[in-house]
Amino acid sequence: MATQDENPRQRDITAMLKDQTSACNAARDAIAAGGEVMLYDGQAPHWMVFGITASRLRWSLKIGLTTLGLDETVEILRARDRDGQLRTGNIVAADRSWFFTLYFDATGTELLACSGVKNERPSRGDGQKLQL
Repeated sequence: MATQDENPRQRDITAMLKDQTSACNAARDAIAAGGEVMLYDGQAPHWMVFGITASRLRWSLKIGLTTLGLDETVEILRARDRDGQLRTGNIVAADRSWFFTLYFDATGTELLACSGVKNERPSRGDGQKLQL
């Protein structure tokens, strides 16, 4: 388990959220509004993180979820060395309306991308409306 000194602090993460993707401003706002920030200890293989992220994008598009920066994140990860390691983290908006994923280099010192998925019911597809 990592110590506090090995993980970027919340204010460090806020400063790292620049314009990597279109989700970064919303993620920064979520932190400022009291969102929960969690960084995962350890590293994961790039190929695994990329695969999960690409699958999340395909699934979100298929069921009609609102996303921010997820397509951009897939492209950023696609362009990186697949033999490397990455660290990840999450931000959950205080009102639980958005879930953001943070993607760091292996050391956790460089934020590569961030993506967001809105916590909502999936659309019914093909314009179908739920009838009550």
